[in-house]
Amino acid sequence: MKAMISTLSLALSLAVATPAFAQNAPTAADADAFIAAVEKDLFDYTVEASQVNWVNSTYLTEDTDAMASRINAVGTEKSVKYALEAAKYKDVDGLSADTKRKLDILRTGIVLPAPTTPGAATELNTIATDLQSQYGKGRGTLNGKEISGSDIEAEMGDLKNTPAQFAEMWTSWHDKVGAPMKDDYAKMVGIANAGAKELGFADTGAMWRSGYDMPPEEFAKVTEQIWNDMKPLYMALHTYVRSKLNEKYGDAVQPKTGPIRADLLGNMWAQEWGNIYPLVAPAGTGDLGYDIGDLLTAQGKGPLDMVKAGENFYSSLGMAPLPETFWKRSQFLKPADREVVCHASAWDVDNKDDIRIKMCIKVNADDFITIHHELGHNYYQRAYNKQPYLYLNGANDGFHEAIGDFVALSITPQYLVDIGLLDKAKVPSADKDIGLLLRQAMDKVAFLPFGLLVDRWRWGVFDGSIQPADYNKKWTELRTQYQGIVPPGERPANAFDAGAKFHIPGNTPYTRYFLARVLQFQFYQAACKQAGWKGPLHRCSFYGNKEVGAKLNAMLEMGASKPWPDALQAFTGSREMSGKAMADYFAPLKKWLDQQNKGKPSGW
Repeated sequence: MKAMISTLSLALSLAVATPAFAQNAPTAADADAFIAAVEKDLFDYTVEASQVNWVNSTYLTEDTDAMASRINAVGTEKSVKYALEAAKYKDVDGLSADTKRKLDILRTGIVLPAPTTPGAATELNTIATDLQSQYGKGRGTLNGKEISGSDIEAEMGDLKNTPAQFAEMWTSWHDKVGAPMKDDYAKMVGIANAGAKELGFADTGAMWRSGYDMPPEEFAKVTEQIWNDMKPLYMALHTYVRSKLNEKYGDAVQPKTGPIRADLLGNMWAQEWGNIYPLVAPAGTGDLGYDIGDLLTAQGKGPLDMVKAGENFYSSLGMAPLPETFWKRSQFLKPADREVVCHASAWDVDNKDDIRIKMCIKVNADDFITIHHELGHNYYQRAYNKQPYLYLNGANDGFHEAIGDFVALSITPQYLVDIGLLDKAKVPSADKDIGLLLRQAMDKVAFLPFGLLVDRWRWGVFDGSIQPADYNKKWTELRTQYQGIVPPGERPANAFDAGAKFHIPGNTPYTRYFLARVLQFQFYQAACKQAGWKGPLHRCSFYGNKEVGAKLNAMLEMGASKPWPDALQAFTGSREMSGKAMADYFAPLKKWLDQQNKGKPSGW
């Protein structure tokens, strides 16, 4: 996204005015003129929309909700008009490749399309803004006392809590945050689908799948194939973790067979399991000897120091420092005096260099890594800021998410030594490699099925195969099918557990995160090869390698100007997204897991 990565839908960052249709049969020159007018208008509009949405996200009130709803309604309504007109030009003879690509971007680049029915855009954006605001104000309980969203996320990863406390937090969050959204969400789906049909798509999900330089049905098959390639590794991890949870909590809490109880995995959505690593760490080799959060605390490092460390990594690759406005205008901490959206996001407010991050940083390992991730968005945004407006984006949305993630893979023990955070004498020896890999897999591998199922569920909601009465039933079924997890208790018929995940009320397509998990390892392997790394892949850090930085920046500067296979090839030499690099990275772990799992039941 151009203005609000990970935060708002692309529909909220599109355009205001629509040029008049050509009176006669449109020509290639008409299409060129249309694109020129659109790009100027969109550029100007998104600056204002970004400013308003920034204020709304960092100062949640009824007034800022209303302001955001109004500005976003303008964008949604006009973006649909642009998309409809782009469809009229797409088959004109003599179109340049550049104009044809921009027309396709306009036609497929809307996340929530409103129909042209009077008032539809306003209603759609009122609902969308309210859903996101509800999430930002969401509360759960711990020991019967109210607890905020950011605090409950931290508590879900605290192993001092009991299974009963985990169940209370999980259940209260899903009941209080998700359930009240259900009716509005269903209404929003109906409006968006009507808009998608006007644009020539079967439904909103089909429109989402059309943005990957391939037919929608082919894209669905590609992602499913990547998952099937990685599934044996996930199954091995699931089997191992389930056995460890059984040892810790006993049969009454976590049985030896079947799915894993979702609230026991250290994360509200069981999407990443790294917080329970101490429970599953292999004896003797599992203790890495350090925790990044503890290292930061021991040196008195605060949130700003963590952001400076992230900037330093990119600077070491030869990239220019972040602008002064980044430090003045970003939100690093949760304000004590108001409600904000704490969910981490990166912003490009002026389509030039007013780049920012919005976080409620806590001094821990997760946020240290998240900072490197969000800055990846910012450096990508700045790299392509000289492209025409419609190319101010990643090669595909998975690219945007993968950049910071692949940099974060380089947060190895040696990197921590290089930046003075870890004593060289405390670098884990080779016999700790399984521990290092397992710790990574608890986040990277564990995420894969969740990364896939969120949009699998939404695609079903959009195409009508999942009706509102079955929203929660199908959500739970998909989570069991793909992840092998179940809720901590029976869920009521009116539950809407999907709404308790930010990206559902935030209307952020999620397959990008699945692609990012795959692409980051392709990028990482390529960078390590360019750096001449000879050791185990998971020990590689390309920190300080300006040759890697130059080649990376060349890909980033392309933005969305070329099909994603061209961008992928520019940095990695390959034109296909593949799980092979990820499998190579974790190959030693897969072998070890298979040994540990001998004689244990697999699957659920």
